[in-house]
Amino acid sequence: MQHDPAPRTPHLRVRRDRGYTVLEFAGEIDIAAAAEIAPHLDSATAGDCPHVVIDLTGVEFFDCSGLRLLYRARSRTLDRKGRLHLVCTHPLTLRMLRLTGLSRLLPPHPTVEAALGCPEAASGMV
Repeated sequence: MQHDPAPRTPHLRVRRDRGYTVLEFAGEIDIAAAAEIAPHLDSATAGDCPHVVIDLTGVEFFDCSGLRLLYRARSRTLDRKGRLHLVCTHPLTLRMLRLTGLSRLLPPHPTVEAALGCPEAASGMV
């Protein structure tokens, strides 16, 4: 099922690239931002075999609300036999991903280009 990209919001930009829905998170991802992002994330991970990239390169702050979004996206994508890739380079966010074990389930790529060029799902199925 194809979904039209959502309009840009203060914390999210959604676009299509090479068959993937790319969700570009921006700014501070806290409980308020997560509430804004969640419906768009659910839309991107709906339907059969969703292909999604979550790009965290524009994120300045990322708390447990952001982690919940990533776990939700991963779960929804796996349930629908899709592919999910994560892009992250911020040292503190990478540390949080490692400490929680999420980096093992959703290995981060350094760029969107690298994520889009990855032939395998990076959502714990590899």
